[in-house]
Amino acid sequence: MSFPGDSALVHEVVPSPNHGERKGGPVDMLILHYTGMANAQVALDRLCEAAAQVSAHYLVFEDGRIAQLVPESQRAWHAGLGCWQGERDINSRSLGIEIVHPGHIGGLPPYPAEQIDAVIALSKDIVARNAIPAERVLAHSDVAPERKEDPGENFPWERLARAGVGHLVKPAPIRDGRFFSRGDSGEPIRALQEMFALYGYDQPVSGIFDLHTQAVVTAFQRHFRQARVDGVADASTITTLRDLIAMQPAG
Repeated sequence: MSFPGDSALVHEVVPSPNHGERKGGPVDMLILHYTGMANAQVALDRLCEAAAQVSAHYLVFEDGRIAQLVPESQRAWHAGLGCWQGERDINSRSLGIEIVHPGHIGGLPPYPAEQIDAVIALSKDIVARNAIPAERVLAHSDVAPERKEDPGENFPWERLARAGVGHLVKPAPIRDGRFFSRGDSGEPIRALQEMFALYGYDQPVSGIFDLHTQAVVTAFQRHFRQARVDGVADASTITTLRDLIAMQPAG
């Protein structure tokens, strides 16, 4: 059944059956994804196929066209299992934008400029109408670091930030020096894990740099320190994280 689009930027409404009622809490997150599929039609078909049980509120094509698949009032099935700042039903608290892109499996090509222009315009419209805080405009990989890589380390978060979308600081320069990696343990690792948890990542504080911690570091780098994505917590990564925490709004 069709429905009126929530945004004036929508070019067409293509209803997906894959949604349900939201469960508690306000809508206060925007999650960005890439489709990771061969082309736009394959992605659209999957997002609208009942058997697939996946969807998103919006799909942005390479040429900048925008389709709405699920009303914003409904809980689309885009984020799956994930967590941010202790919230584990990400789908109930978020809106999801899928961006047509072949992803890592397709060689991670650059995003077309007109597509990113459309993502920026749509994101600005969504966050304004839903009062979504800048620090809760997130990558799929942020909320599901062990499962997801999208929208990838070449997604131009800086362009979005310059347009007023998202929370970003200038990454600290990469320099030689002390670093932490898988297998390390002790109080410095506890402090690192506490910082990631404070910013919002689902990071238990164990004092052991395990596979999960490595995944969190990698997800953080994909979003906030894209020059080197290796899962190693070097000084650049830690300083960038510290600066992000310092720039968070009070409370």
